[in-house]
Amino acid sequence: MGEDSTASDIVLPLPPNAPRTGGRFGRWLGRSALRLGGWRMVGAFPDIPKLVLVGAPHSSNWDGIWGFAAKLALGLDIKILGKRELFWWPLAPVLRWLGVIAVDRNAASGVVEQLATLIGSSDKFWFGLAPEGTRKPVRQWKTGFWKIARAAGVPVLPAYFHYPDKVIGIGPPVELSDDMAADMAQLRIWYRPWQGRHHGTE
Repeated sequence: MGEDSTASDIVLPLPPNAPRTGGRFGRWLGRSALRLGGWRMVGAFPDIPKLVLVGAPHSSNWDGIWGFAAKLALGLDIKILGKRELFWWPLAPVLRWLGVIAVDRNAASGVVEQLATLIGSSDKFWFGLAPEGTRKPVRQWKTGFWKIARAAGVPVLPAYFHYPDKVIGIGPPVELSDDMAADMAQLRIWYRPWQGRHHGTE
């Protein structure tokens, strides 16, 4: 199943240092899903081997569907977090295929430390999560993504869902400072124009 001539209008090119995975079938499947849903991508991916990607506004389970479709369409190896308890047969192989990594929340070292170590020990590692931590509107984001990126010494890459135009957008990478509150405020301001399925970012 070949990639059609409209594929470049749907997804963005991946730079050389972006981690890759999957094959032609996965890319065809993801691009077909995005095309049928009327979605496309805008922006540009940075040529960075390690980063933490945050996706917002997160207001619907559909975000995950379009997000996984984009991941497959790109052939991008981006990891997301999953509880170790979810990794049972036959779900475990599917989760690993989708890029879900198992984390033991009861381990002596916390999740932040586990992920920072994993990122640091890898040649290429993109980790993604929703900073809101819920589909409901929130006034404060969870700080885990900042702590992970800061501990690993990698930038944060903001990505957004804008449902009115059916766009998945990629913004410029953000180098974190020592001031978590200022960094979080900067990111939330950047997200204000984008509207999720049910709400935007306050």
